[in-house]
Amino acid sequence: MAIDHLRDLSNPAAANRVVIKVGSALLVGPDGQPRQEWLAGLISEIADMRAAGQQVVVVSSGAIALGAARMGLAKGGRGSLADAQAAASVGQIALAGLWSRLLEHHGLGAAQMLVTLGDLEDRRRYLNASSTLARLLAAGIVPVVNENDSVATEEIRFGDNDRLAARVAQAASADAVLLLSDVDGLYDRNPSDPAAVLLDRVDGVTDEIRAMADSGSASGLGSGGMISKLQAAEIAERAGIALAIVNGTRDKPVRTALGSGRGTLFVPQRCDGGRKAWLGGRIDLRGTLVVDSGCGDALARGSSLLAAGITAVQGEFARGDVVSVAGAGGRILAQGLSEYSADECRAIMGIRENGQAEKLGYAPRPAVIHRDHMVLL
Repeated sequence: MAIDHLRDLSNPAAANRVVIKVGSALLVGPDGQPRQEWLAGLISEIADMRAAGQQVVVVSSGAIALGAARMGLAKGGRGSLADAQAAASVGQIALAGLWSRLLEHHGLGAAQMLVTLGDLEDRRRYLNASSTLARLLAAGIVPVVNENDSVATEEIRFGDNDRLAARVAQAASADAVLLLSDVDGLYDRNPSDPAAVLLDRVDGVTDEIRAMADSGSASGLGSGGMISKLQAAEIAERAGIALAIVNGTRDKPVRTALGSGRGTLFVPQRCDGGRKAWLGGRIDLRGTLVVDSGCGDALARGSSLLAAGITAVQGEFARGDVVSVAGAGGRILAQGLSEYSADECRAIMGIRENGQAEKLGYAPRPAVIHRDHMVLL
């Protein structure tokens, strides 16, 4: 059964497995203390979903905010990397205990999963995370996932839990992601504008849709804004996963949003298989191959990327790294696993296969990125 409307997220036949993302500003008050009453209401909704036959994975922010309050750190613990990591270390204990205690009131067990960008970018570790999630859900446990900010640095972190939620949804083979936000959904312009119109459904994230996004996070506690939510929607929609943005500030936010139908639903655009869904959701890209228009057209028809169509190579990468493929105008067309290093790509770009051996010193491979290892965006 397809997910076509917000209310479908409450139907176990359409959304059997749902990822719910909770941001810092919803879970933690301005005083650095957890919003116990609000959270208790949300957890009662999760219990109702479980009783109805749905499985739930939670992606929860809040560790840094909770830890900063306990340590008395300025700027919510985000004054420096050391402060953020220390606050996360303290806050993770409080956060895990909070979820565990409140879920237990409804007879539900909780499990904590801390992940870094590398855990979901590396294929083997991604499969390990997927297996763990599957086993927990089969056992009736509610996994509570967060980025491991105690060890992650700017270079190796998601940076927001919106994209993390979409990647977790892929790993968990979820049907839907529900992003609880501080706004009702995606508006056609900044929601502070009285003329702004809420979009109730988006069939594919386009340049026009991206232009509507406001990059700011209104609360100051979180790290994401509407742009990160659109990036999450793109990851989800390619993997056959519906994603909804709804207002989480109200009591019983899931029931309120789904009952009223107020929010924005991003409808899946295709359903890539497991490996291609993982590849299409990769965030840590090491470089870019710029191609001519003829090559771009060939890629759209399902061809592999050949060196003859490459006009420029950006960044430094090794064989097997994930790189993006951009058209002459800069638009990203695809991403995939490069069969060559950046230096090798520079040596053979624009050259047909019969002339590549002299440049490389060995027989060339059939393609720079084979179509089986590439995802069109």
